[in-house]
Amino acid sequence: MPNLDDLMKMAQEAQAKLMQANEGLDKVEVTGASGGGLVKVRATAKGRILGVEIDESLLQPNEKQMVEDLVAAAINDARAKADEAAQGAMSDVTGGLQLPPGFKMPF
Repeated sequence: MPNLDDLMKMAQEAQAKLMQANEGLDKVEVTGASGGGLVKVRATAKGRILGVEIDESLLQPNEKQMVEDLVAAAINDARAKADEAAQGAMSDVTGGLQLPPGFKMPF
């Protein structure tokens, strides 16, 4: 049975790995799309928006509402993919142990 010092060392090592993985999430890029790819949003796995691409065919004054809806849908798609990428990265670090949302180490 590990002693308290060993447990604290293990917790500190796990925290360092989680922090390193969290920092790496800003380097992982995902692309959300909507409208069959007419609108694309690039984001990091941390959810930072890197860019928006809108197909020229949508740049008509009468298409304004549809473009706004497609941009929102593409952002939501990118956010979902960012969350999925982040969860995958954290799962690799925690060895598949599912931590509750917002869980921070050390305890």
